[in-house]
Amino acid sequence: MAALPVLTASELSRALLARQHLLERTDAPFETVVRELVGLQAQNAWSPYLALFSRVRGFTHAQLGDALQARTVARIGVQRGTIHLVTADDALLLPVLTAPLHARDLLVNAAHSAALRTVHVPDVTRAARALVEERPRVTTELGRLLAQVWPDVPPTTLAYAARGTLPMVQVPPRGVWGRSGATTWTTAWSWLGRPAPVLEGDALDAAMEDLVLRYLAAYGPASVADVQSWSGLTGLRAVVDRLGDRVVRLVAEPSPGKVRPREVLDVPDGPRPDGETPAPVRFLPDYDDALLAHADRTRVFADDDRRTLQSPNGVLPGTFLHDGRVAGSWRIVRTSVARGRELATLVVTPFRPPTSTGRREVEQEAWEVVRFMADDAAEHEVVVG
Repeated sequence: MAALPVLTASELSRALLARQHLLERTDAPFETVVRELVGLQAQNAWSPYLALFSRVRGFTHAQLGDALQARTVARIGVQRGTIHLVTADDALLLPVLTAPLHARDLLVNAAHSAALRTVHVPDVTRAARALVEERPRVTTELGRLLAQVWPDVPPTTLAYAARGTLPMVQVPPRGVWGRSGATTWTTAWSWLGRPAPVLEGDALDAAMEDLVLRYLAAYGPASVADVQSWSGLTGLRAVVDRLGDRVVRLVAEPSPGKVRPREVLDVPDGPRPDGETPAPVRFLPDYDDALLAHADRTRVFADDDRRTLQSPNGVLPGTFLHDGRVAGSWRIVRTSVARGRELATLVVTPFRPPTSTGRREVEQEAWEVVRFMADDAAEHEVVVG
Protein backbone atom coordinates (compact mmCIF):
# COMPACT_ATOMS: atom_id res chain seq x y z
CA MET A 1 0.00 0.00 0.00
CA ALA A 2 1.38 3.40 -0.95
CA ALA A 3 2.30 5.72 1.88
CA LEU A 4 -0.20 8.46 2.57
CA PRO A 5 0.86 12.03 1.70
CA VAL A 6 1.83 14.02 4.76
CA LEU A 7 -0.35 17.06 5.47
CA THR A 8 1.65 20.19 6.26
CA ALA A 9 0.75 22.77 8.89
CA SER A 10 -0.29 25.11 6.06
CA GLU A 11 -2.62 22.49 4.62
CA LEU A 12 -4.14 21.85 8.05
CA SER A 13 -4.56 25.60 8.47
CA ARG A 14 -6.35 26.02 5.14
CA ALA A 15 -8.60 23.03 5.84
CA LEU A 16 -9.63 24.55 9.17
CA LEU A 17 -10.19 28.02 7.73
CA ALA A 18 -12.24 26.69 4.82
CA ARG A 19 -14.60 24.83 7.17
CA GLN A 20 -14.81 27.83 9.48
CA HIS A 21 -15.79 30.14 6.58
CA LEU A 22 -12.65 32.16 7.27
CA LEU A 23 -11.20 31.72 3.78
CA GLU A 24 -14.37 33.17 2.31
CA ARG A 25 -17.47 34.47 4.02
CA THR A 26 -20.60 32.43 3.43
CA ASP A 27 -24.05 33.52 2.28
CA ALA A 28 -25.68 30.84 4.45
CA PRO A 29 -28.02 31.93 7.25
CA PHE A 30 -26.03 32.53 10.42
CA GLU A 31 -28.02 29.85 12.28
CA THR A 32 -26.73 27.32 9.74
CA VAL A 33 -23.17 28.38 10.52
CA VAL A 34 -23.78 28.13 14.27
CA ARG A 35 -24.98 24.57 13.79
CA GLU A 36 -22.17 23.62 11.39
CA LEU A 37 -19.54 24.80 13.87
CA VAL A 38 -21.27 23.07 16.80
CA GLY A 39 -21.62 26.44 18.48
CA LEU A 40 -19.49 29.52 19.03
CA GLN A 41 -17.84 30.35 22.32
CA ALA A 42 -19.83 33.11 23.97
CA GLN A 43 -18.76 33.61 27.57
CA ASN A 44 -18.47 37.29 26.68
CA ALA A 45 -21.76 38.45 25.21
CA TRP A 46 -20.16 40.30 22.27
CA SER A 47 -17.89 37.46 21.14
CA PRO A 48 -20.27 35.56 18.82
CA TYR A 49 -21.21 38.79 17.04
CA LEU A 50 -17.66 39.30 15.77
CA ALA A 51 -17.23 35.56 15.17
CA LEU A 52 -20.25 35.64 12.86
CA PHE A 53 -19.34 38.98 11.26
CA SER A 54 -16.03 37.44 10.17
CA ARG A 55 -17.75 34.36 8.73
CA VAL A 56 -21.15 35.40 7.34
CA ARG A 57 -21.54 37.92 4.56
CA GLY A 58 -23.97 40.70 5.49
CA PHE A 59 -24.38 39.59 9.11
CA THR A 60 -25.99 42.20 11.36
CA HIS A 61 -26.30 42.65 15.11
CA ALA A 62 -30.07 42.48 14.90
CA GLN A 63 -30.06 39.03 13.31
CA LEU A 64 -28.49 37.43 16.37
CA GLY A 65 -30.32 39.61 18.88
CA ASP A 66 -33.67 38.76 17.31
CA ALA A 67 -32.82 35.04 17.21
CA LEU A 68 -31.91 35.01 20.90
CA GLN A 69 -35.23 36.58 21.76
CA ALA A 70 -37.09 34.27 19.37
CA ARG A 71 -35.35 31.31 21.08
CA THR A 72 -33.98 29.79 17.89
CA VAL A 73 -30.49 30.06 19.40
CA ALA A 74 -29.35 30.16 23.02
CA ARG A 75 -26.29 30.71 25.20
CA ILE A 76 -25.52 27.68 27.36
CA GLY A 77 -22.57 25.86 28.95
CA VAL A 78 -21.59 22.86 26.83
CA GLN A 79 -18.20 21.75 25.48
CA ARG A 80 -15.25 22.47 27.77
CA GLY A 81 -17.83 23.60 30.32
CA THR A 82 -17.92 27.06 28.76
CA ILE A 83 -20.79 29.21 27.52
CA HIS A 84 -21.46 28.75 23.80
CA LEU A 85 -23.99 30.16 21.39
CA VAL A 86 -25.79 27.14 19.94
CA THR A 87 -28.95 26.35 18.03
CA ALA A 88 -32.08 25.45 19.97
CA ASP A 89 -31.70 21.79 19.02
CA ASP A 90 -28.10 21.74 20.26
CA ALA A 91 -29.10 23.51 23.47
CA LEU A 92 -31.10 20.37 24.25
CA LEU A 93 -28.69 17.79 22.81
CA LEU A 94 -25.19 18.97 23.75
CA PRO A 95 -25.76 19.16 27.52
CA VAL A 96 -26.72 15.48 27.46
CA LEU A 97 -23.49 14.57 25.65
CA THR A 98 -21.22 16.81 27.74
CA ALA A 99 -22.82 15.93 31.10
CA PRO A 100 -19.85 13.74 32.16
CA LEU A 101 -17.42 16.66 32.08
CA HIS A 102 -19.73 18.80 34.24
CA ALA A 103 -20.21 15.94 36.69
CA ARG A 104 -16.45 15.39 36.87
CA ASP A 105 -15.87 19.07 37.58
CA LEU A 106 -18.22 19.01 40.57
CA LEU A 107 -16.07 16.23 42.06
CA VAL A 108 -12.72 17.96 41.62
CA ASN A 109 -13.44 21.69 41.54
CA ALA A 110 -11.08 23.36 44.00
CA ALA A 111 -13.58 26.00 45.10
CA HIS A 112 -16.72 23.88 45.47
CA SER A 113 -16.10 20.11 45.63
CA ALA A 114 -15.46 19.89 49.40
CA ALA A 115 -18.69 21.69 50.29
CA LEU A 116 -20.69 19.68 47.76
CA ARG A 117 -19.64 16.44 49.46
CA THR A 118 -21.78 17.51 52.43
CA VAL A 119 -25.04 17.56 50.45
CA HIS A 120 -26.99 15.21 48.22
CA VAL A 121 -26.45 17.00 44.90
CA PRO A 122 -29.52 15.51 43.14
CA ASP A 123 -31.67 17.18 45.83
CA VAL A 124 -30.00 20.52 45.04
CA THR A 125 -30.64 19.92 41.35
CA ARG A 126 -34.35 19.27 41.89
CA ALA A 127 -34.76 22.34 44.08
CA ALA A 128 -32.84 24.54 41.65
CA ARG A 129 -34.88 23.34 38.70
CA ALA A 130 -38.13 24.22 40.44
CA LEU A 131 -36.81 27.70 41.24
CA VAL A 132 -35.48 28.64 37.79
CA GLU A 133 -38.48 27.15 35.99
CA GLU A 134 -40.82 29.14 38.21
CA ARG A 135 -39.08 32.16 36.71
CA PRO A 136 -35.55 32.86 35.46
CA ARG A 137 -33.21 33.74 38.32
CA VAL A 138 -29.94 35.62 38.61
CA THR A 139 -27.07 33.64 40.11
CA THR A 140 -27.10 35.42 43.46
CA GLU A 141 -30.84 34.99 43.93
CA LEU A 142 -30.67 31.31 43.03
CA GLY A 143 -27.85 30.71 45.51
CA ARG A 144 -29.63 32.65 48.27
CA LEU A 145 -32.87 30.70 47.85
CA LEU A 146 -31.05 27.36 47.82
CA ALA A 147 -29.12 28.37 50.95
CA GLN A 148 -32.44 28.63 52.81
CA VAL A 149 -32.61 24.83 52.49
CA TRP A 150 -28.87 24.15 52.86
CA PRO A 151 -27.67 26.94 55.19
CA ASP A 152 -24.31 25.30 55.86
CA VAL A 153 -23.27 25.41 52.18
CA PRO A 154 -22.11 28.65 50.53
CA PRO A 155 -24.78 30.08 48.19
CA THR A 156 -22.19 30.37 45.39
CA THR A 157 -21.49 26.65 45.69
CA LEU A 158 -25.16 25.74 45.55
CA ALA A 159 -25.66 27.89 42.45
CA TYR A 160 -22.57 26.32 40.89
CA ALA A 161 -23.99 22.84 41.52
CA ALA A 162 -27.21 23.86 39.80
CA ARG A 163 -25.35 25.09 36.72
CA GLY A 164 -23.27 21.91 36.68
CA THR A 165 -26.23 19.54 36.77
CA LEU A 166 -28.89 21.38 34.80
CA PRO A 167 -28.82 22.58 31.18
CA MET A 168 -29.06 26.27 32.08
CA VAL A 169 -29.44 28.93 29.40
CA GLN A 170 -28.70 32.63 29.87
CA VAL A 171 -31.89 34.42 28.93
CA PRO A 172 -32.18 37.75 27.09
CA PRO A 173 -31.66 40.64 27.27
CA ARG A 174 -28.27 39.20 28.24
CA GLY A 175 -26.45 38.64 24.95
CA VAL A 176 -28.55 41.03 22.87
CA TRP A 177 -26.41 43.71 21.20
CA GLY A 178 -26.85 47.11 22.80
CA ARG A 179 -28.81 45.72 25.75
CA SER A 180 -27.58 44.98 29.24
CA GLY A 181 -28.79 42.80 32.05
CA ALA A 182 -27.65 40.55 34.84
CA THR A 183 -26.82 36.94 34.02
CA THR A 184 -30.19 35.25 34.43
CA TRP A 185 -30.78 31.50 34.17
CA THR A 186 -33.49 29.00 33.43
CA THR A 187 -33.38 25.48 32.04
CA ALA A 188 -33.18 24.85 28.31
CA TRP A 189 -36.23 22.62 28.70
CA SER A 190 -38.32 25.46 30.11
CA TRP A 191 -36.94 28.17 27.80
CA LEU A 192 -37.38 26.14 24.63
CA GLY A 193 -40.60 24.44 25.67
CA ARG A 194 -39.50 20.87 25.00
CA PRO A 195 -37.50 18.15 26.74
CA ALA A 196 -34.02 16.92 25.99
CA PRO A 197 -33.67 13.75 23.92
CA VAL A 198 -33.44 10.56 25.94
CA LEU A 199 -30.13 8.96 25.01
CA GLU A 200 -29.09 5.62 26.43
CA GLY A 201 -27.22 2.58 25.15
CA ASP A 202 -27.03 2.42 21.36
CA ALA A 203 -28.75 5.80 20.97
CA LEU A 204 -26.13 7.48 23.15
CA ASP A 205 -23.33 5.76 21.24
CA ALA A 206 -24.78 6.94 17.93
CA ALA A 207 -25.14 10.51 19.21
CA MET A 208 -21.50 10.56 20.38
CA GLU A 209 -20.36 9.25 16.99
CA ASP A 210 -22.34 11.98 15.28
CA LEU A 211 -20.77 14.60 17.56
CA VAL A 212 -17.26 13.47 16.57
CA LEU A 213 -18.20 13.55 12.88
CA ARG A 214 -19.62 17.05 13.29
CA TYR A 215 -16.41 18.12 14.98
CA LEU A 216 -14.27 16.72 12.17
CA ALA A 217 -16.45 18.40 9.55
CA ALA A 218 -15.94 21.77 11.28
CA TYR A 219 -12.39 21.48 12.64
CA GLY A 220 -10.67 18.57 10.91
CA PRO A 221 -8.47 16.93 9.98
CA ALA A 222 -7.81 16.29 13.65
CA SER A 223 -6.65 13.70 16.15
CA VAL A 224 -8.48 11.97 18.98
CA ALA A 225 -6.58 14.24 21.38
CA ASP A 226 -7.89 17.24 19.45
CA VAL A 227 -11.55 16.27 19.71
CA GLN A 228 -11.12 15.52 23.41
CA SER A 229 -9.50 18.92 23.98
CA TRP A 230 -12.33 20.66 22.10
CA SER A 231 -15.14 18.83 23.87
CA GLY A 232 -13.64 18.41 27.34
CA LEU A 233 -14.63 14.75 27.22
CA THR A 234 -12.33 11.76 27.68
CA GLY A 235 -12.43 8.20 26.37
CA LEU A 236 -13.28 9.20 22.80
CA ARG A 237 -10.83 6.73 21.24
CA ALA A 238 -13.52 4.06 21.56
CA VAL A 239 -16.01 6.35 19.78
CA VAL A 240 -13.55 7.00 16.95
CA ASP A 241 -12.81 3.30 16.59
CA ARG A 242 -16.51 2.67 15.91
CA LEU A 243 -16.60 5.14 13.02
CA GLY A 244 -14.99 2.72 10.57
CA ASP A 245 -15.14 3.94 6.98
CA ARG A 246 -17.15 7.00 7.97
CA VAL A 247 -13.76 8.66 8.49
CA VAL A 248 -10.51 8.66 6.58
CA ARG A 249 -7.17 8.33 8.32
CA LEU A 250 -4.44 10.75 7.26
CA VAL A 251 -0.95 11.74 8.36
CA ALA A 252 0.12 15.20 9.49
CA GLU A 253 3.68 16.43 9.72
CA PRO A 254 5.23 16.43 13.20
CA SER A 255 4.48 19.39 15.42
CA PRO A 256 7.44 21.64 16.32
CA GLY A 257 9.70 19.79 18.72
CA LYS A 258 8.22 16.39 17.78
CA VAL A 259 9.81 13.70 15.63
CA ARG A 260 7.02 11.48 14.43
CA PRO A 261 4.13 12.35 12.10
CA ARG A 262 0.66 12.30 13.67
CA GLU A 263 -2.41 10.34 12.68
CA VAL A 264 -5.34 12.61 11.99
CA LEU A 265 -8.90 11.79 11.03
CA ASP A 266 -11.33 13.48 8.71
CA VAL A 267 -14.74 13.13 7.15
CA PRO A 268 -14.33 11.80 3.59
CA ASP A 269 -15.76 14.91 1.93
CA GLY A 270 -14.02 17.46 4.15
CA PRO A 271 -12.40 20.28 2.12
CA ARG A 272 -8.60 20.22 2.18
CA PRO A 273 -7.38 23.16 0.09
CA ASP A 274 -3.82 23.56 -1.08
CA GLY A 275 -1.55 25.01 1.58
CA GLU A 276 -0.79 28.00 -0.68
CA THR A 277 -4.45 29.00 -0.99
CA PRO A 278 -4.69 32.74 -0.22
CA ALA A 279 -6.08 33.41 3.26
CA PRO A 280 -7.54 36.88 3.93
CA VAL A 281 -7.14 38.92 7.08
CA ARG A 282 -9.84 38.07 9.59
CA PHE A 283 -10.44 39.46 13.07
CA LEU A 284 -11.56 37.01 15.73
CA PRO A 285 -13.02 37.50 19.20
CA ASP A 286 -11.43 36.32 22.41
CA TYR A 287 -11.60 32.54 22.79
CA ASP A 288 -12.72 31.87 19.22
CA ASP A 289 -13.22 28.13 18.79
CA ALA A 290 -11.06 28.10 15.66
CA LEU A 291 -8.13 28.77 17.98
CA LEU A 292 -9.19 26.50 20.86
CA ALA A 293 -10.52 23.43 19.10
CA HIS A 294 -7.29 21.40 19.05
CA ALA A 295 -4.84 19.99 21.54
CA ASP A 296 -2.15 20.85 18.99
CA ARG A 297 -2.85 24.41 17.88
CA THR A 298 0.23 24.89 15.71
CA ARG A 299 -1.87 24.87 12.52
CA VAL A 300 -2.88 28.46 13.34
CA PHE A 301 -0.72 29.48 16.29
CA ALA A 302 3.06 29.46 16.68
CA ASP A 303 3.82 28.29 20.23
CA ASP A 304 5.96 31.36 20.97
CA ASP A 305 3.22 33.69 19.75
CA ARG A 306 0.59 31.89 21.80
CA ARG A 307 2.69 32.27 24.93
CA THR A 308 3.08 35.98 24.15
CA LEU A 309 -0.70 36.42 24.33
CA GLN A 310 -1.29 34.38 27.46
CA SER A 311 -1.95 36.33 30.62
CA PRO A 312 -1.51 35.04 34.21
CA ASN A 313 -5.27 34.53 34.56
CA GLY A 314 -5.63 32.78 31.21
CA VAL A 315 -7.49 35.60 29.46
CA LEU A 316 -7.04 35.50 25.69
CA PRO A 317 -7.46 38.80 23.80
CA GLY A 318 -9.05 39.29 20.43
CA THR A 319 -6.72 38.20 17.65
CA PHE A 320 -6.39 38.57 13.91
CA LEU A 321 -5.37 36.13 11.19
CA HIS A 322 -2.97 36.99 8.40
CA ASP A 323 -1.96 34.40 5.81
CA GLY A 324 -3.87 31.76 7.73
CA ARG A 325 -2.17 32.20 11.10
CA VAL A 326 -2.64 34.31 14.20
CA ALA A 327 -0.51 37.39 13.56
CA GLY A 328 -1.27 39.53 16.60
CA SER A 329 -3.94 40.97 18.86
CA TRP A 330 -6.38 43.85 18.79
CA ARG A 331 -8.46 45.97 21.17
CA ILE A 332 -10.85 48.89 20.94
CA VAL A 333 -10.15 52.03 22.94
CA ARG A 334 -12.91 54.58 23.43
CA THR A 335 -12.25 58.25 24.13
CA SER A 336 -14.57 61.21 24.52
CA VAL A 337 -14.14 63.83 21.81
CA ALA A 338 -16.89 66.40 22.45
CA ARG A 339 -20.35 66.69 24.01
CA GLY A 340 -20.73 62.99 24.68
CA ARG A 341 -19.40 61.97 21.29
CA GLU A 342 -16.99 59.05 21.38
CA LEU A 343 -14.06 58.09 19.20
CA ALA A 344 -13.55 54.32 18.92
CA THR A 345 -9.99 53.36 18.00
CA LEU A 346 -9.18 49.82 16.97
CA VAL A 347 -5.57 49.28 18.04
CA VAL A 348 -3.87 46.40 16.20
CA THR A 349 -0.70 44.94 17.74
CA PRO A 350 1.08 42.59 15.32
CA PHE A 351 3.62 40.07 16.60
CA ARG A 352 6.01 41.31 13.91
CA PRO A 353 6.03 44.41 11.70
CA PRO A 354 3.88 43.67 8.63
CA THR A 355 4.93 44.38 5.08
CA SER A 356 3.40 47.44 3.42
CA THR A 357 0.96 45.17 1.60
CA GLY A 358 0.17 43.28 4.78
CA ARG A 359 -0.44 46.53 6.65
CA ARG A 360 -2.94 47.68 4.03
CA GLU A 361 -4.77 44.37 4.22
CA VAL A 362 -4.96 44.55 8.01
CA GLU A 363 -6.11 48.17 7.97
CA GLN A 364 -8.81 47.49 5.39
CA GLU A 365 -10.40 44.72 7.45
CA ALA A 366 -9.84 46.63 10.70
CA TRP A 367 -11.93 49.54 9.44
CA GLU A 368 -14.86 47.19 8.80
CA VAL A 369 -14.46 45.62 12.24
CA VAL A 370 -14.30 48.85 14.22
CA ARG A 371 -17.43 50.17 12.53
CA PHE A 372 -19.20 46.93 13.36
CA MET A 373 -17.96 46.51 16.92
CA ALA A 374 -18.33 50.20 17.86
CA ASP A 375 -21.46 50.99 15.89
CA ASP A 376 -22.56 53.44 18.59
CA ALA A 377 -19.42 55.60 18.35
CA ALA A 378 -19.53 58.90 16.49
CA GLU A 379 -16.05 58.52 15.03
CA HIS A 380 -13.74 55.63 14.23
CA GLU A 381 -10.02 55.17 13.85
CA VAL A 382 -7.57 52.34 13.13
CA VAL A 383 -4.02 52.26 14.47
CA VAL A 384 -1.66 49.44 13.43
CA GLY A 385 1.34 49.23 15.76
